[in-house]
Amino acid sequence: MSGGKRIGRPSKGKNGFHSSSYEEDSLPLDVRVEENLLAIVGGDENQPTPIHSVPIMSSFNDRIRPILDAVDQLRHLMVMKEGIQLPTIVVVGDQSSGKSSVLESLAGISLPRGQGICTRVPLIMRLQHHTSLIPEMFLEFNGKTTQTDEANVADDINIATEEIAGSGKGISDAPLTLVIKKNGVPDLTMVDLPGITRVPVHGQPDNIYEQIAGIVMQYIQPEESIILNVLPASVDFTTCESIRMSRQVDKTGERTLAVVTKADKAPEGLLEKVTADDVNIGLGYVCVRNRIGDESYDNARMEEANLFATHPLLSRIDKSIVGIPVLAKKLMQVQATIMAKCWPEIVRKINEKLNGNVTELNRMPKAMSSVAEFLTAFMEFIGSVKESLTKILVRGEYDEYPDDPNMHGVARVVEMFNQYSDELLNCPESEHTRNFLMDEIRVLDDSKAIALPNFLPRHAFLSLLQRKVERVSHIPFGFVEKAWAYFENVVWSVSRHHTENYPQVLLTTKRACQNLMVKMREQSTDWVSELVQMEKLTDYTCNPEYLNEWNMLMSHRQTFIDEVQKNESSKMKIEVFGEVEIVNLRGYQPLLSQAFDLKMRMTAYWKIVSRRLVDCMALHLQLCVRNLVSKELEKEIATELMATNGGKLEMMLEEAPSVAAKRKRLNTSIELLREAKDVLSNIMGNVSA
Repeated sequence: MSGGKRIGRPSKGKNGFHSSSYEEDSLPLDVRVEENLLAIVGGDENQPTPIHSVPIMSSFNDRIRPILDAVDQLRHLMVMKEGIQLPTIVVVGDQSSGKSSVLESLAGISLPRGQGICTRVPLIMRLQHHTSLIPEMFLEFNGKTTQTDEANVADDINIATEEIAGSGKGISDAPLTLVIKKNGVPDLTMVDLPGITRVPVHGQPDNIYEQIAGIVMQYIQPEESIILNVLPASVDFTTCESIRMSRQVDKTGERTLAVVTKADKAPEGLLEKVTADDVNIGLGYVCVRNRIGDESYDNARMEEANLFATHPLLSRIDKSIVGIPVLAKKLMQVQATIMAKCWPEIVRKINEKLNGNVTELNRMPKAMSSVAEFLTAFMEFIGSVKESLTKILVRGEYDEYPDDPNMHGVARVVEMFNQYSDELLNCPESEHTRNFLMDEIRVLDDSKAIALPNFLPRHAFLSLLQRKVERVSHIPFGFVEKAWAYFENVVWSVSRHHTENYPQVLLTTKRACQNLMVKMREQSTDWVSELVQMEKLTDYTCNPEYLNEWNMLMSHRQTFIDEVQKNESSKMKIEVFGEVEIVNLRGYQPLLSQAFDLKMRMTAYWKIVSRRLVDCMALHLQLCVRNLVSKELEKEIATELMATNGGKLEMMLEEAPSVAAKRKRLNTSIELLREAKDVLSNIMGNVSA
């Protein structure tokens, strides 16, 4: 319920109901059903109706019966398991409140009586007006149907209850349905729940209250439920446990109707109780007299009418809220109103749930029955994985993962390369001003030889180069580990996504991905080792930038030497290097010229080496990724697949238990919802006709 409006006698155009001014043929079928129901509640509820007045009752019954039958069929199909709640009148009350007596009076039959809890399971009572004077009754439970009659119905209910809940005094939430087709009864479907008790008796579990409360809350919680709260006249309504529970789920009382029983036993103050409405009963009260002893139902109704007409206290209560006939009519009006309100939503939910389940089932992998089908599915899987990886790691497309930045592969790899390049270019070995010329002087001093003084020793340059390359070698090795860790994550994420439809190859694919990543990481590591060794082995480049850079740097040599010899300052500024310390160089003047030359050669060449370490790495990884996507992954998965189960592909045809269970659940749900849709179509067809 919503909007704070009470369910009761509707006004045209209000409370969400459609105005009757529309042309019927222009309305959708579910709205015509709603309009048909609304017409039922248009009578004057202030006029009491004899419960066995067949012509008046039939005018209700003939119109509501098809819709009520449809709802009962949906209930029998247990569409509630699909999250579709049905409009239900739920009868609740404390133990010994007189629930059974009220239901007996409405149905005109005897129900189980006795001390303690008489109703131990939810009893769904379907009352149907029957044109024949011979009643028909049967019980439905545990998937079977058994006939009964008025003389034996109470005993048969006890027998069925014992089969459902056991022979003790425990309870069960498994429902028992009693169908009563009898002349003159109101067309109603009600659920009678176990009476609420706080104190367990002998044979009952200690948590009997919690069990009963759980069942009661399960039935009264849905907004589609009408709560018929049975209250003895002799108690303070505010202390009733059933009132407390109903107020938890229906604070405004808009879907609660109260029946006050045993009015003849406690007439004092009853008028004030139902008038004051201290417990906020939105749908109002109906006061009744319980049948006593062996009274016939007709006699009981006569005595009830006489009581409320002649009793000095009870006769003051408005006649529109007293008597079983009034209760019957009010229940039918409330039932029709809630059905009218809920019907379009029931239709929508069934269609929505059915379409959703069909879509989900179609997305599931086809159950494979042959090796050929499996191989076809396997090739589709491989093709899907390759296409996705090509998009992510080669073409830089990310339409499959628009909201997951980690799967925007090319962009992430470029970021990693930029970080790798920055780390190389900004590492201490690329910083040339620290201890300016001191390393070169030491190397030259250690390389002295009996030779012409104006020749620069090549092994001095190589010694410096090898030391610098060794000191930065951890950077490319670390980058390789980082890059392949990312590639492994992307490859496995894509493979796992596509194997959701092929669970048979999930573990195989995972092993293949892990094995392949180990191999390719090792290949890249070996390649980096070779690259580092090549850079250590020799100094070579055909890049003209080397000579251009060296010549430009050497143009400052004489100025630098002159500044050192002046002995006037401790620092000087050199183009490219900036400000450098020179005070500690004055003691090495014989080696300054060669040391400066060696420094400038290394500075120019180190730029070439650094860029080469970045460029070659980029080319290498691009090649590896393309090989991975185009052939290596497919080959590795196929190899792993053939190695699994000794190459017996038949072993791969069996679905994973979770997938099989999901397929079964969806098929069961779809079958149920299609049956429910057929029920809706039939009732809509009848209304249209």
